[in-house]
Amino acid sequence: MKDVILLGGPTASGKSALAMDLARRLETVILSADSRQVYRGLDLGTAKPTLEDRQEVAHYLIDICDPEENYTAGRFESDALAWIEALLPLHRPLLVAGGTGLYLKALYAGLDEFPEIPASIRHDLARWYASEGLSGLQEKLRQVDSEYADRVDLRNPRRLLRALEVWEASGIPYSRWRKGIPAVRSFTQMALYLDAPRSWLYPRINQRVLDMLDRGWLDEARRLHPLRGLPALQTLGYPELFDYLEGKRSYDETVALIQQQSRRYAKRQMTWFRKEPWWIPVPVLPEETLVDRVWDILVNDHGPPERG
Repeated sequence: MKDVILLGGPTASGKSALAMDLARRLETVILSADSRQVYRGLDLGTAKPTLEDRQEVAHYLIDICDPEENYTAGRFESDALAWIEALLPLHRPLLVAGGTGLYLKALYAGLDEFPEIPASIRHDLARWYASEGLSGLQEKLRQVDSEYADRVDLRNPRRLLRALEVWEASGIPYSRWRKGIPAVRSFTQMALYLDAPRSWLYPRINQRVLDMLDRGWLDEARRLHPLRGLPALQTLGYPELFDYLEGKRSYDETVALIQQQSRRYAKRQMTWFRKEPWWIPVPVLPEETLVDRVWDILVNDHGPPERG
């Protein structure tokens, strides 16, 4: 069995439940690979593991910074590698679970080296973003790097700002810096993703949004409303709830919009996982026990399938 097991997949596909089942069976711990669960206070909207789950199985890289901080994929790679080095002598294999494809890729294959960004460029772009908004970032990126604009999540201001910072610092489009050369790790890895059919996944997404609201997501958004301008709060669902609180949309319209955006996000996640050759797809078949099929893959050390 490999030293580190990565579990990815779209929102609402059952990653967290599977990670808990495997952690119990393996008597191990879980590192979160979620770009929003790192932030304190963003709890219901990011579907953090419950307190009970975290008491039963230790989770790492959750609640490690405030929303005002800038947490990046590079920082995740560094933090995850440090925790793996510290934890592997005690827990083998380790589980890394989450839906942020860039974080999982950073751990599995490493990140490309980019130019150092002067603080003045970062400050100027942040100020420009505050003035022009997300649409301004999107338009500027299309002008300087249409290739990256065609494949990045254009709703994620952090990604857009990063690409523009690299452009401003080097004069070279962000897409041309991405070499895709895998990093060499001191531990072995296996990467699995839950390949869920839309007919099964989309109703789960719709119901999950309702469940999160029933548990108090709107109250959480109300408390976070004063921070609404921060990049961390551009997380799916929060901007829509902020608009509702400001009277820009009805409650029913808000719920339907969050469900729609969540389904679109899940579709982008599946596209991300399917395009990388090292990911092993695990079909989600509701009539079967998922943990048993994953256990068979781990024990028999099945490698990635051939991709045509």
